[in-house]
Amino acid sequence: MTAASNSPTATPLPRPLDGLTVLDLTTALAGPFATLVLAGLGARVIKIENPASGDTCRTNAPYLGATGAKLVRDAADDISISALNRLRNKLGITLNLKHPRGREVFAELLKHADVVVENFSGGVLERLGVGYEFARQINPRIVYCSINGFGNNTSNQGREPSSGKAMDTIIQALSGVMETSGAPGDAPVRVGVPFADLITPLFGVIGVLAALQQRQHTGVGQHVDVSMLGALSALVACEPFDLLERLGIPAKTGLTVPRLAPFGLYQASDGYIALCAPTETFARNLFAAMERPELSADERFTTRDQRVKHTVELDAIVAEWMLPQTCAAVLARLDATGTPAVRVRHPHEAVRDPLVTERGDTVPLAHPHYGLVEDVYGFGLPIHFSSATAGFDQPPPEMGEHNALVYGELLGYSAAELAALRADGVV
Repeated sequence: MTAASNSPTATPLPRPLDGLTVLDLTTALAGPFATLVLAGLGARVIKIENPASGDTCRTNAPYLGATGAKLVRDAADDISISALNRLRNKLGITLNLKHPRGREVFAELLKHADVVVENFSGGVLERLGVGYEFARQINPRIVYCSINGFGNNTSNQGREPSSGKAMDTIIQALSGVMETSGAPGDAPVRVGVPFADLITPLFGVIGVLAALQQRQHTGVGQHVDVSMLGALSALVACEPFDLLERLGIPAKTGLTVPRLAPFGLYQASDGYIALCAPTETFARNLFAAMERPELSADERFTTRDQRVKHTVELDAIVAEWMLPQTCAAVLARLDATGTPAVRVRHPHEAVRDPLVTERGDTVPLAHPHYGLVEDVYGFGLPIHFSSATAGFDQPPPEMGEHNALVYGELLGYSAAELAALRADGVV
């Protein structure tokens, strides 16, 4: 987290969401990522887990332990890197919403909350009696965000896949995104970064903040409903893939983007270069770097439309020039002429780039008890403010770690009351 000032007497900068309380009923990735962002922005996020079975991310390999990283959890204090990444800056409590008393306890939590975020399958929380209608009866100001595969609208019931389960790969397959990468004729390509699980919660956070802003004027909360399929399909629709196919450009174009030629990945002798020269200026700069200025006068390449029409010939010329050279040699020529280009990097190098680490956009992950036992990086908060601070400075909670704090200080339960709830299996 960025310090407010080097002066020890300076007043710490506030966090943007100071004073906001979020009840986190999420699990896995999409939901916990939304509440992670809210926590990083300063909200008090109360992570609610079933005492019998916590967030599934707690059992995701790999793990960090006293001796470093491992694929199998073999010690009680080994912690999943997924949990380490997603549960930071949250208060952890347990509550069994299937227990009759659990609904009453949840109602008391709602009275102290501004936001609920959940990512159960559609209708699950309604069947438990703790869905949005219940929440707004208890607290009309509540903003209740549902993040699930296919949306909560009743018109979708019976139209989703038979399992009703939405995981990132399922959504990538249904959204069409798998048919936009690779070359024509290639098998569908699963995008390695779980975009559906990461993009959808960002829309959820946007919706929550918008609803909170509207509440400032109306005094009333609302239900924010975000669909994973809807979010990823909307992004796919930002590019007219089907129209381009009708015009002769396939949805899958391999390493390059023909309609912006020359644009894409080209192979050098020791790696790949991402080259983007879609404008007249950039194209001329590229030809100068190639020591082929006459290409600017070639009628096949004089305008962008002509370059698109003759993309196969142009890509072949660029590829022939680049392949015998090293990435460093190619980039030196391109940089000298102001042509946008970089070497393609491995994630290991990318997440450790000082351009992102010095800003806290990516951060080293430490074991809560043993510290930096392994060289592993996680999500920082790539949002920076001139008059506020944001980020993560608290480790993920253990299951129920903050029961006494939340139930005792927030709800006023006595130690005896809390012990009784625990004995009854409520918490």
